Amino acid sequence: MSAQRPTLADVAASAGVSVSTASLAFSGAGPIAAATRQRVLDAAQALGYAGPNPLGRQLRRGRSGIVGVIVGDALRRAFRDPVSIQVLDGITSTLGPMGLGVLLIAGPHDPTDPPVDPLVELAAMDVAVMMWGGTTDDPVLSALRRRGIPTVLVEGSRHPDISVIGIADRAGIADVTRQLLGLGHTCIATVTLPFTNDRSEGLVDAARLDALEWELTRRRLDGVFDAGVQPVAIWETPASLVEHGASAARALLAGPDRPTAVVCQSDLLAAGVVLGARELGLQVPQDVSVVGFDGLDLPWFKPDVLTSVAQPLAEKGRAVGREVARLLEGEPPQSLDLPVELVWGTTAGPAPTV
Repeated sequence: MSAQRPTLADVAASAGVSVSTASLAFSGAGPIAAATRQRVLDAAQALGYAGPNPLGRQLRRGRSGIVGVIVGDALRRAFRDPVSIQVLDGITSTLGPMGLGVLLIAGPHDPTDPPVDPLVELAAMDVAVMMWGGTTDDPVLSALRRRGIPTVLVEGSRHPDISVIGIADRAGIADVTRQLLGLGHTCIATVTLPFTNDRSEGLVDAARLDALEWELTRRRLDGVFDAGVQPVAIWETPASLVEHGASAARALLAGPDRPTAVVCQSDLLAAGVVLGARELGLQVPQDVSVVGFDGLDLPWFKPDVLTSVAQPLAEKGRAVGREVARLLEGEPPQSLDLPVELVWGTTAGPAPTV
């Protein structure tokens, strides 16, 4: 027997079987009697042999055991957003039991950075997950296609060769906007997520609206239009962060002709709008109603509770993980939309009377 760490050959010799039979005992596949498998496992335990090298097994199968998750934003911003964290938690909790690891790939820190991280072009990965779907001609998606890596888009546009896990966000935004109309609001503004990768901030004019590239932002803005509302103002933010919502509020609500309701494309933006409105001396919802999207539990926001369109964040992540498993089994790409639900809180009410 080897004087060094025991090998599979040592285990096979101790169990009285061939090396190939011992390998089958560990793989759990192939024709091998239960008694023989148990004899091999008992020999391995007696010798202190933990099992075949997983890297070698993955290489023989032509797999790395790695799923690349492209966050689409700088991690310093993404990890401040509970939406990203909850979706990632759902993904990793599903992939972990499958023996799959996750490689997190950040997006550009600022617009001057290269749009495609070198890891997208070079890193070993069996499947890629693109968070938030990107744009229809996203260079990251193009790079993954060139490499032939199966890909799952989260909330992306539909492609016949790509799996998409989405939510009914357009319908959800339309629903909450119609509820505001039913409460008598006719002067409605909206605060959006970024339009493009340059992450601009400010009022959106016709030219900027024509330049809209981000699918997620487009769908949620279309939801407002679907409700029959032409917003009195559209304010673009560079990221889903509270401070950007507060900046939007200070810009939109400071004048005498302010909107009576604001539809926000995320809960963090909505919370920021509420805080900004109160800085201006406005009461929410008596003077202005604010609605969000995501359904986040924000303990620091209590006793207020956002009126919001809630999405199933953890389940969305788990659905992504299950789709990764399907692709690894050679199944064709598929797309699905998860339902959303309007949850009433304390930040929306009837339009103020003059």
